Amino acid sequence: MEPEFWHKRWSTNQIGFHLPEVNPYLQRFWPQLGLAQGSRVLVPLCGKTLDLLWLAHQGYSVLGVELSEKAAVDFFLEHHLEPSVSEEGAFKVFRAADIEIRCGDFFALSPEDVSDCSALYDRAALIALPGPMRERYAAHLQTILPQCVGLLITLDYLQDEMPGPPFSVGDDEVQKLLGEGWRLEVLQEQDVLGESWKFLQAGVKRLDERVYRVSSR
Repeated sequence: MEPEFWHKRWSTNQIGFHLPEVNPYLQRFWPQLGLAQGSRVLVPLCGKTLDLLWLAHQGYSVLGVELSEKAAVDFFLEHHLEPSVSEEGAFKVFRAADIEIRCGDFFALSPEDVSDCSALYDRAALIALPGPMRERYAAHLQTILPQCVGLLITLDYLQDEMPGPPFSVGDDEVQKLLGEGWRLEVLQEQDVLGESWKFLQAGVKRLDERVYRVSSR
């Protein structure tokens, strides 16, 4: 996916991937990770998700990475937060309270940029990328964040039945992409097709959502 694809989606408000509530899997499973208060959480391709605010309210420091500057501006505006704004390397950085959003290319992140992150939350990054970019994303993520614990949420359906994004990422692919460097434990798996009008309309016959606990080996 070219950056212009996502910029256009945000500029035309085609953001059906944005949820108007905190992800229930995050609320259910995050406390089980046993992270210390104040731990810094990396949230790739974060958009303007309410999950950032929820994590901050639980006592964590949050580092979101997002291509669209509009998404970052909207996030702070909608939550009545006044961020400081700075240019740092390849990123335009917005900061307010315990939330930081770096606007720019995820692949420009260096290990130094995330050196204080010990946790990962990926609800919409891996499934937002086509196959070759998923491989690149997984490799880069493990390079810059070799030591972590966190949650990964994926969707699994027959890709021929509907084009992405969000793309189908089955368990076999997750294991191939991340299993060598990280431990992967499926915490929940369920068919959510009945809750997904877009997929039903497209004729998708199965839509499995998986929640993984990821941790460094």
